[in-house]
Amino acid sequence: METMARHFAKGASKEESVDIVCKRAGDATLSDLLHCDGLAIGSPEYFGTMAGMIKDFFDRTYNVAREKTIGLSYVVFVCAGNDGRGAITQIERIAAGYKWEKVQPPLRITGPPSKQDLAKIEELGHTLAAGVEFGIF
Repeated sequence: METMARHFAKGASKEESVDIVCKRAGDATLSDLLHCDGLAIGSPEYFGTMAGMIKDFFDRTYNVAREKTIGLSYVVFVCAGNDGRGAITQIERIAAGYKWEKVQPPLRITGPPSKQDLAKIEELGHTLAAGVEFGIF
């Protein structure tokens, strides 16, 4: 996931006027969420579910952020040992509770990411950043 997150950030940083903050879920705060214009949620799939720290982040921020982040643009990328659908479903279900707007289909990678997969992740990062920058999202 760390490699995938770095590639996502690399793609997002192609939009020079967009500030990129890349944090592990356990280090991300309510303030981070309240001050972002777009959000990428990357998670490994564990036992058919998202990582526990992603769920922890949602649990820590939901009550305060749900009314303040309505319409927040988000994307999801998952690295799966199984098929990743369970993790994606859970993340999208929670994002719907926040009333966030999914701006691209989730990116699901099974097994170690290939060079092509990492290129897709960079493209996803650039797409989110450009969409936020130009007011599309």
